[in-house]
Amino acid sequence: MATIIKEIIIAAPADVVWDAVRDVSAVHERLAPGAVLDTQMDRGARLVTFANGFVARELIVTIDDKHRRLVYASIGGRPRHHNASMQVLPHGDGARVVWVTDLLPDEMAEPIRALVDERARLMKRTLEESVVAR
Repeated sequence: MATIIKEIIIAAPADVVWDAVRDVSAVHERLAPGAVLDTQMDRGARLVTFANGFVARELIVTIDDKHRRLVYASIGGRPRHHNASMQVLPHGDGARVVWVTDLLPDEMAEPIRALVDERARLMKRTLEESVVAR
């Protein structure tokens, strides 16, 4: 099983970052606008519409406010297995997001890693800009 671990340092308070991450129905507005066009909730899962038209069904496994940790699993699509977690930790005056993705088959690791890298940059920019706008 391939594992992708991405750490993102964000110049925004951990509580602010967590509030956006835990808002699972607003990915398109609060974390990845432009890359994600829409997010709709459906029976414990979110339907995420990406800019390329692909729609992913992501089962929300855990929203843990105590540990600021979100876990979700993508259902269907090309990977046989895809689950991910995001944990928001304090980092000085800002936050450190640890995003872990496990997937099969291993051959999908590089294309998924490229998407994670792109989305991490967008998430960092979006969250930092939202703090400046306040």
